[in-house]
Amino acid sequence: MNIVFMGTPEFAVPILEMLHLNHQVKLVVTQPDKPVGRKRVLTASPVKMKALELGLPIFQPEKLKVNYQTIIDLAPDLIITAAYGQMLPNALLDQITAINVHGSLLPKYRGGAPIQNALFNGDQVTGVTIMYMAYQMDSGDIIRMQKVSIDHQDNYETLSKKLSLVGTKLLESVLLDYESGPLKSYAQDVLNVTFAYTLKPHDEIISFHKTTAEIINRIRGLTPDPGATAHMKNGVIKIYEARKSDIMDSKAVPGQVISVKKQLIIKTKDGAVELLQIQVPGKKQMSAQAFLNGQTIIHEGDVFIEGNEF
Repeated sequence: MNIVFMGTPEFAVPILEMLHLNHQVKLVVTQPDKPVGRKRVLTASPVKMKALELGLPIFQPEKLKVNYQTIIDLAPDLIITAAYGQMLPNALLDQITAINVHGSLLPKYRGGAPIQNALFNGDQVTGVTIMYMAYQMDSGDIIRMQKVSIDHQDNYETLSKKLSLVGTKLLESVLLDYESGPLKSYAQDVLNVTFAYTLKPHDEIISFHKTTAEIINRIRGLTPDPGATAHMKNGVIKIYEARKSDIMDSKAVPGQVISVKKQLIIKTKDGAVELLQIQVPGKKQMSAQAFLNGQTIIHEGDVFIEGNEF
């Protein structure tokens, strides 16, 4: 089949590779290059990098809703989307059938951050849904779903990879059936809809007034990108890994540093959390243990400033 593929993050890359192997990918649509890091270096999306490697034509509209005629002119058999990042306009969906690969068990977690929210909420199971696209966000009829277990050590990167591989295989089987005739599908249960909107900067902020489990799950959902942030009096630190600590201090307040002796331990609402992988201003990511050797930034008794609570 002739396919137009639309996707942006690493989650979508194995799907593009499968489509390239089994079909004719006439065009890859992805988000415009974005400035990344402190130096704001203009960076291509993972999907664009893979499309360049495969020698596929690329289209990066700032606003697809006013710049979609290129896709219509190609007259593809299908549009396949996977975490593209923009709504498809009605005028496009009216002319070309579109199938989406979504990283949750719909109708749970409609939106741009389903994988992160499954981790934030400490879910033990999530999955992938193959669905027809409709104009309302992630509201289309469901074609097929498959559950995926979430391990306690999973973070956004590892869970995204698992879901991507499952989604790729599931889509491959769906497309084989699609070539043989109409696919059976069913409407979503609107009474059980929940949303997982694209993350905003305030979603990255850690509040130590939350429980230890909530804090660890928030860090898991933000690792490795963009990383969780915690505010201190002389800057912001990034946190990439943490675990529950058995060290207690009944006199400490949430956000207070309990220990900087071989372990970096912070008081939480219901206990304490040990930070394992961090990044402080002007430094690269490192283990907390390596950071504590000779550091003068964080001291016992310091209290992290309370930012906007997640």
